[in-house]
Amino acid sequence: MISKRRFWRVTLPLLILVTGLAAMRLMIAARRPPERTEAPAPAVPVEVVTVRVRDHRVMVWGTGTVGPAREAAITPQVSGRVVRVAPGFRAGGLFRRGELLFAVEEIDYRAAVERARAALAQAELALAQVMGKARVAADEWAKENPGRAPADPLVLYEPQQAKARADVAAARAALAQARRDLERTRVTAPFDCVIREENVDVGQVVRAGEAVGRLAGTGRAEIVVPLSLEERMHVRADARQGSRARVELRAGPRVFRWDGRVVRALGDVDPLGRMVRVVVAVDDPYGLASSGGPAPALALGLLVRVGMEGEVLRNVIAVPRRAVRAGGVVWVADSADKLRIRAVEIAW
Repeated sequence: MISKRRFWRVTLPLLILVTGLAAMRLMIAARRPPERTEAPAPAVPVEVVTVRVRDHRVMVWGTGTVGPAREAAITPQVSGRVVRVAPGFRAGGLFRRGELLFAVEEIDYRAAVERARAALAQAELALAQVMGKARVAADEWAKENPGRAPADPLVLYEPQQAKARADVAAARAALAQARRDLERTRVTAPFDCVIREENVDVGQVVRAGEAVGRLAGTGRAEIVVPLSLEERMHVRADARQGSRARVELRAGPRVFRWDGRVVRALGDVDPLGRMVRVVVAVDDPYGLASSGGPAPALALGLLVRVGMEGEVLRNVIAVPRRAVRAGGVVWVADSADKLRIRAVEIAW
C-alpha cells in the first residue's frame, strides 16, 4: 500500500508535465503567423488661408477707463437756508443745462434789491438837483459876465456834478449786484451733467464758496489710453483731425460700440508703465441726444477696449498672427500642395 502511494506521487507530476509539453508543442505547430499590412503615413492637418497683396490700415488697440471731459464742483455763490431741492438731485441724476438743482431762501436778497433800488433813486435825485443848480448858476454867470468863462469850476457845480454822477453809477452797480445775488439763490446746472455726489437737503444752511457736491458733463466722455512709443507713432492726436477710434464694451455675450476720436496726447509719460498716453473723446456717451436702440450708457469708471485707426500700409499681405512661425517665417503651400518655408518682413 505504501509503495503504491509513493508510485503515484512520483508518476503523476511527471505525467502532467509530459502532457503539458505535448500540448504546447501541438499549439505551437498549429499557430498561423499574422498577416503583414502596411500602415499609411499619418496626415498632418493644415489650415490654409488664401492671401493677397493690398493696402492695410493699422489698428492700434488699448484699454482705458471712462472719465468726464468736464467736471465741476457744485458751489453756491450766496449763503442761506436751502428751501427747495430738485427731485433728481441725487448721485446719478441727470440734468440739462439751466435746470434747477436747489434753491436758497431769497427773502433777504429781495430786500437787498429794494434797498439798492431806493439808493439809486436817491442818487439820481441828488444828481438832478446838482444839475439844476448848475444850470441856474450858468445863467446867472452869463448875465453878469457876458462872453467870459468862469475861472473856478465850483461856480458851475462841476465837481458836485461829477460826484453825483459817480454816486448814481455806484448805486446802479449795487442794484445790479443785488439782482445777481437774488438770481444766485437758484443754483442751476452749468451744462448737461450727471450728479456724481451731493450733500444738500431742505433746511440745510449753505455758505458761499463751500462745495456741496460734484457733477460731470454728459456731452462728452474721455478715455485715457496708454500706448507704447511704437504704437503712438501710428496714431494721430488732434482735436479736429485725430485718428478715428472705436470704443467697445462687452456685457455678457453682447458687445456695444461707440465712435470716438483721438483728440490729444498727454505731455508726460506714465511713471509706472513708461507708456505714452492719448485721450479718446466720445460724444453723447449717455445717449441723451440720440434715438438709437437700447444700449447702456458709457458711464464713468467703465473699463473699455479702444481701437484707434492708424496709418495705411501700402502693398502688404495680412496673415493671421498664428501663421508666423519662430524666426519670422511662414509656410506657403505651392501649386503641388507642398509646404515651402519663406522668411517674411514684419510690417506691423
